[in-house]
Amino acid sequence: MFPEANVTTNLTTPAPGGGCPPVGIQLEGVIMPPVLIIDVILGLLGNMFALWIFCFKLKAWNPNTLFLFNLVIADFLALVSLPLRIDALLRGHWVFGDGMCRINLFLMFSNRSASIALMTVVAIYRYFKVVHPHHCINRLTKRQAAGVSVVVWLLVVSPRIPMLAYNHIKGSGDRTQCFFFTSYKEASRAIIILVGMHRILTVLEFILPMAMLLFCSIRISTFLRKRQMGKPEKVRKAMRMCAAIVTVFIVCFLPTTVTTIGVWVIRSYRPWDCAAFYTFTQLTIVSLGLNFLNSALDPVVYVFSSTMFRKALLDAMPQVLLCKRNKDRKEASSSESQSTTQQELKSIPVNGGSEAI
Repeated sequence: MFPEANVTTNLTTPAPGGGCPPVGIQLEGVIMPPVLIIDVILGLLGNMFALWIFCFKLKAWNPNTLFLFNLVIADFLALVSLPLRIDALLRGHWVFGDGMCRINLFLMFSNRSASIALMTVVAIYRYFKVVHPHHCINRLTKRQAAGVSVVVWLLVVSPRIPMLAYNHIKGSGDRTQCFFFTSYKEASRAIIILVGMHRILTVLEFILPMAMLLFCSIRISTFLRKRQMGKPEKVRKAMRMCAAIVTVFIVCFLPTTVTTIGVWVIRSYRPWDCAAFYTFTQLTIVSLGLNFLNSALDPVVYVFSSTMFRKALLDAMPQVLLCKRNKDRKEASSSESQSTTQQELKSIPVNGGSEAI
């Protein structure tokens, strides 16, 4: 996935054998380590807390909760793989061998696909709950929801399994690198096909789910504004959930999709433009850091997507915050009660002294 280091070839001119030379670790070697470290710290803190709530605080589960729990699992798959990648970037080379390289790449790319698929499932499930409340999908049992989750995992993992079949280690000694795509012209036809399939998946698994997310969000908003005119808070809650998922989706996955298309276009229509190929390849690798930011932002999705999770989170808050929250509620209730009493007193007619006795 990450390109080979210590390359002294001029990257702006084609290599003697055709195509462009391998791209060395330069821009991502500076930007990626701190970005990935932040992703790991925030992601572990947020998802460990979310896992604790799911396992020990939720009194009952429903299909939506089960889908969100699978999203937590997908995030952990990425987070456990990132420390090895951070180490390789800081060292400047890969030291963990071929087997760990294959597993590392498999986990990283599977996380992207699984996160996208599961967020889409959550949005679609909410769409049917709101817009089509009598649809059979709303009667999913927990067992059926678990079956849906298994199918989703099979769909997203299957295209990534070929990664485990090939050696992705390049170089030797203290120059070894573990990467999925690197040079303009790959020696192995199998790797060319695999990289091409990866690029197609990267684009399709963004465009299609993004279209579905926007459709669900627009339909939910339109439906609630027409049918729930007297309940603006319900409209706001539903729209906050849709906005949270769409925002996380765009921030984390759009940059990689755009740069992947750029590399694809240059490789197909401007094979002589090595400078452009170098730039887009570097940007693609750097944008992968945003892919893993979704592991840190997904807990926000849990809060907006599940009322049960939100209530469990409030119950798990420190006692000091709970006391303050209860105090604010009591003060609001007392104020409302006083206001009601004053209104009732004003409404009592005063007809004479005998009425006042």
